[in-house]
Amino acid sequence: MTLAKNIEIEMLTLSTSMMGKVETIYPTLLWDENNLVLVDTGYPRQLPLLEEAFRKLGKSTKEITSIIITHQDLDHIGSLPDIIKQSNFDIEVLSSPFEQPYIQGDKTLLKLTPEAIKQAEASLPPQLPEQWRSAFLFMLKHPPRANVHRTLQDGEQLPYCGGLTVIPTPGHTPGHISLYHHSSKTLIAGDTMVVTKGQLFGPDAMHTLDLRTAYHSLHQLAQYEIDTVICYHGGKYIGEANRRIAELAREMPL
Repeated sequence: MTLAKNIEIEMLTLSTSMMGKVETIYPTLLWDENNLVLVDTGYPRQLPLLEEAFRKLGKSTKEITSIIITHQDLDHIGSLPDIIKQSNFDIEVLSSPFEQPYIQGDKTLLKLTPEAIKQAEASLPPQLPEQWRSAFLFMLKHPPRANVHRTLQDGEQLPYCGGLTVIPTPGHTPGHISLYHHSSKTLIAGDTMVVTKGQLFGPDAMHTLDLRTAYHSLHQLAQYEIDTVICYHGGKYIGEANRRIAELAREMPL
């Protein structure tokens, strides 16, 4: 999406086969004359997919200046260390204060409990080669980590690419953030909501730590004029976004 001179925002599409099914996620890339900003980094080992997506836009992952992580989950931090390792710049990594120690590996990712890892192991297809099984379990027990250089405050205005506002949207994880891009009136929602078959829905109950808080967080979005929502799972929603989000906020579970 081309906006004011030299300011652009694009949703990236990363698809890969996982355990017999195709999994697609949607990071966001923004750039202007001085910044190339990536929001979330995909699963581990998805750097080649990111590189391909960047090439289609005439960009390179080696030129990223900043990475904003919406929260600690593995599909959001997965390729962060690989991007940093091959970069031409000293990338600035940003997150909320709560998520910082989890992204850095100082604390265990909240959803990767020993019980969750055992459950994941039990769900692996029996025909999966032992080498793949071992690699998968090693990744869960030793997830990627990288330093967060700066933590973001609620409501902070970032000067990148026409302006980004940091919106606290806890629930999916306690320190989850969303970002509002002023120039395009786009909400980068992370896992605050999901898109399914082109329709916008509320938080995914299966993967949300505190569902009631997640629905309450939707009220934080009412003050922004939103034309487009980019959900990490499901992609883009374009329509009467504010009306739809208000509808979802009223669906808060008891």
